[in-house]
Amino acid sequence: MMMTAQSPLKILAAAACALALAGCASFPTTAKKVSEAEPAAPELAIQSWQTDQGARVLFVPSEALPMLDVRLVMHAGGARDGDQPGLASLTSALIGEGAEGLSVDQIAGGFENRGANFSTGSYQDMGVVSLRTLSKPEWREDAVDLLARVVGRPTFPQDALDRLRTRAMQGLKMEKQVPGPQVDKAFQRAVFGDHPYGHADAGTLESLPGITREDVRRFHERYYAAGNTVIALVGDVSRQQAEAIAAKLSAALPEGGPAPELPRADKPAERVAEHLTFPSNQTHILIGGQATWRGNPDHVALYVGNYILGGGGFASLLTQEVREKHGYVYGVSSRFQPMAAGGPFRLQLQTANDNADQALGLTMGILRDFIANGPTQEQLDNAKANILGRRALETADNSDIIGQLGAIGFYDLPLDYLQRFNKQVKAVTVADIREAFQRALDADRLAIVSIGPEAPRLPQGGKDETQGQDQ
Repeated sequence: MMMTAQSPLKILAAAACALALAGCASFPTTAKKVSEAEPAAPELAIQSWQTDQGARVLFVPSEALPMLDVRLVMHAGGARDGDQPGLASLTSALIGEGAEGLSVDQIAGGFENRGANFSTGSYQDMGVVSLRTLSKPEWREDAVDLLARVVGRPTFPQDALDRLRTRAMQGLKMEKQVPGPQVDKAFQRAVFGDHPYGHADAGTLESLPGITREDVRRFHERYYAAGNTVIALVGDVSRQQAEAIAAKLSAALPEGGPAPELPRADKPAERVAEHLTFPSNQTHILIGGQATWRGNPDHVALYVGNYILGGGGFASLLTQEVREKHGYVYGVSSRFQPMAAGGPFRLQLQTANDNADQALGLTMGILRDFIANGPTQEQLDNAKANILGRRALETADNSDIIGQLGAIGFYDLPLDYLQRFNKQVKAVTVADIREAFQRALDADRLAIVSIGPEAPRLPQGGKDETQGQDQ
């Protein structure tokens, strides 16, 4: 849920954006300039400590604007649902719907009257609670006090549970009318199977009706515990003030330690092909498999290589070949998504039904060739220039920094992760990318999941799948 105040925050956010854009003209634009430049990411002065209750705190002081961003990140995502898909998502959505001594209207009005923004979110790995407030003590202290009550003592009202459950089930029914969500879920099942990442974290029409207030209460008690939480703070406060804020929030959370580690997801043993029949004018195709994880030493090589392959927008190889040169698709892209216990490689394309066979064949041929040979040196040089040239924007604003801090703390990354990343990007070679892709991917053992009127013809593994595409 999100409650947004019409407040001075909007003016301050606009100022932050203007400051960020003002520096764009100085970005390096060629490989030579990049090689001569220092990494674009600023050296954030990240301070870290642990509260008495076991929460890990990461703090970056910033006097650029009189604001404070707070983010609580818990190992409380959909992977913790167990046999109740949707439990984490419902728990997250209910935080802010009622707290001890406070109704949902009082909570919404309380943040709004203090000029603060409050939101929650649930993902496969994590549950997130965020606050943005002015840093002046008379605004900040009240907003933090309210946040502590809301996240620490939620009441999970039955009427709110019923309403949010009904909304979620209506959303699931609507998803059956469009192809995208259906093929996404089929791809997730195909890649992860019975692993905790394999189920629908938004829940199912079968699972949601059985989730009770007591289930939600138990989930909050276990996974929103202080010892299972990272508290990230960025803004115009002192170290002493940051310690007081973190201590207040940590003390408000349930007592408890970290959640157990998830089992590592397995790579596919063979190719999986699945087609969903759907009466549409387009065929959606997803290609990929379990390929990485947070902390993978190949992460930078995979990131840079994928930017060249399919992650660089119109500059990517897949877009240039499959869309621009051959006109087979409306859009094509790829990415690696590292998570705590695994992470898929995901290549997706949408094509007219008549072009589905050719689009799939050409795409698989390009992917197979990239795994075997990697990029050219020219492609790598251009990718480095683009990646490093835009890195400053990723930490240009407090809201960007808070996201980076949350991830660094949650995945236990080194505090100088951003600086290391830039240096590793500058150092990565064609051979590094080729070898990393070969360790991560086998073109003959990937899932190919599609949706449309007819299943596209699958290319035969091992042959040159680009042959005949120009005939």
